[in-house]
This record gives sequence, structure tokens and C-alpha cells, in this order.
Amino acid sequence: MFHCSIVSLLFVTSNNRTIEQSNNLMSKTLKDISLIILSTLAITILIWLPHLLRLNFYGLNFSEGFNTIYRNFDGINYIIIAKSLYREQIISGLPQDLPHTYYAAHFPLYSILILIFSPLLGFLKSMLFVSVISTAAAAIAFYFLVRDFKLTHQPLFLSIVFLILPARWLIVHSVGSAEPTFIFFTIMALYFFLKFEDRRNYLDITLAGMFGLLAQWTRPPGILLFVAFGIYIIWKSYSSSLAKFLTQTLKNSLNSYPLILIPLGLLSIFFLYQYTYGDFFAYFHSGDNIHLTFPPFQVFNINQFWVGDIWLEDIVYTYLLGLLAGIMLLKTERLKVLGIYVLTYAGASLFVAHRDISRYILPVFPFALIAFEKILISKEFKIVLAILILGIYLYSQNFIIANTAPIARPEVFN
Repeated sequence: MFHCSIVSLLFVTSNNRTIEQSNNLMSKTLKDISLIILSTLAITILIWLPHLLRLNFYGLNFSEGFNTIYRNFDGINYIIIAKSLYREQIISGLPQDLPHTYYAAHFPLYSILILIFSPLLGFLKSMLFVSVISTAAAAIAFYFLVRDFKLTHQPLFLSIVFLILPARWLIVHSVGSAEPTFIFFTIMALYFFLKFEDRRNYLDITLAGMFGLLAQWTRPPGILLFVAFGIYIIWKSYSSSLAKFLTQTLKNSLNSYPLILIPLGLLSIFFLYQYTYGDFFAYFHSGDNIHLTFPPFQVFNINQFWVGDIWLEDIVYTYLLGLLAGIMLLKTERLKVLGIYVLTYAGASLFVAHRDISRYILPVFPFALIAFEKILISKEFKIVLAILILGIYLYSQNFIIANTAPIARPEVFN
């Protein structure tokens, strides 16, 4: 299983401790990891349950059953890629009416993972299986990040909060989507980069580059990891002397050379498109899938194709939280790379003209939890979360019921 080695990999990179301390730590860690996995499964089952039972709950209609989960965007799109590997003749034979170039906007790794497990589970169940195990793996990676770098004294609680907030993330990791896999690889890349900064161990920077490559193969914004690392290296090299600045930048870049795997991963996808589509730049020719616009804040233009709405105040708060989190992370020296990544990603999202900004900006929120950690572990927050938990659940179900592809029989994609 592609996430099975996460625990052993992170243990191997931990600092040496006495045998007794290590045993106690391992016991507590395994207990916490077990609770994270159980929490992931419990939360997912709670989301799925009214669909499985076709309930009429709180005025919400679940009569479509579990097909609603299968039909949620964009899961079926990734199944189509898993079945076709972007080949036009196969795509045209599937019950869908989109041009084959549309799928170039969806990068391949999530689909490849679906394909790997499909002989055992079928494509529909494999799609959900990969989402669930990716979610658990992302939560475990987050746990190690906040624990190993001592970013909170409640790593387990913060990791459980990670599974629930933001509410849009709860929706995404309960259906077929590439975000859980992408967020897992992103956290791992940043984890090992921070390890490298602490220990200057070249295994760490190599792992950071490899996980960055996997993130890039999962979703297009993976390149922003490389941009953030580059900005950090330049910032770290700053000197009042131009000669020293250039020399130090070159030295730091050479020390971090495995990070070049990330843009090489992007190039490899474009070469894949050259082979399958006959178009190296097929991603940019995929129709209205690319929502980048200039000037920024076009999301507040009702005439944009993927906006069409004036009820957009929530987007202001999404931007506010993302940018504020990045600036707060910059205040801590050892977390500057996290702050730069958050600001790079949140800054890029200012140019996205799409109503669903809360989904596009999801990869910054694990690090926003770190930025607001003191509030999130407080007694007051726990009281508020207890009050809002039903609202978060109802919001998720209301969204999932409506966010379905126009496919009457998803089983034809199995």
C-alpha cells in the first residue's frame, strides 16, 4: 500500500533517544496513530451513513443513496483518466460528453492509484479507498509535523481537528478527489525540508524533492512548492553585499538540488501529454478548466464563467485566514518556509476566478492550523467546535447532495 511506509519513514528520521524513551514514545505514537486512523474512518462513515441508509434527515433528502457519493465532482473524471490514461479512443467510448482534452487539466497520480487498486475493488470503490487512506496518511503526516517540531503540546487533538476543519476539506476527503493525496505529499515534502534545515542530512532534502515530485504528479499547483522553496532559499541567502548574496544563493541552491525533481515532474507530465495528446501544452488547452485571471480578485466579478454569484463574502474571510496564517508563520524563524509556502499558495489563489475558492486554497489550511494553534487548542475553541459540529455536518451533507455530476448510473464506470 502506497502509504504504508509513512510511520517507519518518519520514525527512521527521528532523533536518537534512549531505548526506554524510544519505547515510551513509540507506544504513545502508535496509540495516537491508531486513534487518528479510527477517527478518519469514523468521520467518513458518519458522512456516508445517511446515503447508505437513504435517510430523510434534518430535511435533507438522501434518497439517491450511495450513488450521490460516487457521483460527486471530480471523482468520475479521475476514473475516466484511470481507464483511458488520456487516450482519446478510450475516452470517446465512455459515457461522457466532454472533449478528451478536458482531462488534461487533471494530473495523473490519483488516477494511477485508483487504477492500481481497481482489480481488487472496482474503480468506484478504489476511488474512495484512495481518498480515505490518503486522508489518514495526511493526518498522520500532520501529526508528525506538529509533534516532531514541537509546534503544539496537543498534537493528537490538533490532528483530529485537521480532519474536520475547514468544513470544505471534510467534504473533499469524503468523496472521490485528488486533494487528500496532494495534501499528504505536500505535508511530507515540507516535513522533510524542515528536517533538512535542522540536520543538513541529504536524505531529508532528497525525500523533500521526491514527495514534491509526487505532489506535482497529483495536482497542477504542486509547482508552487518549488516556487516557495526557491523564495525561501533566496531569502535565506540575503546579504547586503551582492557578491555574497549571489554566492550564498548558489551554494544553498546546490545544497538543495534534489528539489529540481518538482519542475522535472511537471515537465514529465507535459511530455506524457505530448505522447497521448500530441500536444506538449495540452494542459493549457484544456478549455475552461484553468481559472487563473488577471488582474487579481476576479472572483468578485459576477460575469466570470465560474463565479456567477454575488454572495461571496465567505471568500473574503477565506483569503483573510490564509494570508494572515502565512504572515503569522513568518514570525517564527524555523517556520518561515511554511509561511512562504502559505503566502505563495494563497497569493496565487487571488488570481483564481472560481466560486469554490475554499477548495482551491485547501492545501494551505494544515499550516493555518499551526499558525492558529494557540486558539485551536484552547478551551474556548473546543466549546465553540462542539456547538458548531452539527452545523459543519449539515453543511457537508447539503453540499454533497447538490455537488453531483449528471450521471444516472455511475456503475457503468466501474
